[in-house]
Amino acid sequence: MQWMTALGECRAERRPAVLVTVAQVRGHAPRRAGAKMVVAADRVWDTIGGGNLEAVAIDRARQMLRDGTGEPDLVQISLSDRAPLQFGVQCCGGEVSLMLDPMPVSAAVAVFGLGHVGLELARILARHDLDLTLVDSREEQLRPERLAVLDDAVATVHVRHEPITPENAIADLPAGAHVLVMTHDHAEDIAICDAALRAEHLGSIGLIGSSAKWARFTRVLTREHGHDREELQRIKIPIGHPEIAGKEPAVIALSVAADLVVRMTAEPGVGAERSVAAAQDEE
Repeated sequence: MQWMTALGECRAERRPAVLVTVAQVRGHAPRRAGAKMVVAADRVWDTIGGGNLEAVAIDRARQMLRDGTGEPDLVQISLSDRAPLQFGVQCCGGEVSLMLDPMPVSAAVAVFGLGHVGLELARILARHDLDLTLVDSREEQLRPERLAVLDDAVATVHVRHEPITPENAIADLPAGAHVLVMTHDHAEDIAICDAALRAEHLGSIGLIGSSAKWARFTRVLTREHGHDREELQRIKIPIGHPEIAGKEPAVIALSVAADLVVRMTAEPGVGAERSVAAAQDEE
């Protein structure tokens, strides 16, 4: 089915789209209930029958994309020459209900450093619908048996071994990607932070560490790499949810993931979900 292939392509290309489904038909209509098409900002796949019906659906879908709407919309369209028409007469005589379901782009996260905390964080994030990139300069940290805990991942996981310059992975990250820096080497951390600050396409930048570490990094990033104090405000350190305390790797990872989920769900049109409290209220 063309619409199914299109959904896969849109997800792989990180292209927002709307899935349009003929939900119900009363009387005569160009297509039966269940017909689908996919609408992106600049392209349409498959068809729900053409004419005014399809033109209205495309127009509504693209308005949803422009508005960043995350909730589905149900549209009733009468196929009568007496009904108000936007895009020409279509007088099949029936009435069609269309479900317009936004297919938002998944949030993207890159974790630099797969040590104890990094791996625990990857385990948590892998349970979410994310584009997840894991980068480490140490090959042993990326052994298949070590990463086997991610085999049932919901996320699309990309593993990159960058033995010399892990910061090179920054350029290949999707637009809006959130970067978390937690390598074993402060020199690597600084190089990654420098590359992230120079990249204009990223979302948030987080660095694991203490105020003492950040004081040293501030000196290096300003004096040796030319960043000003305003630029450095893009980097959050320490990272994590302030109300989750503890030094165990699993606790730190939980804290970082909780804070990150808050950031991601605040992004318009990027996999926004209802709050956990709202979801529980419906149970």
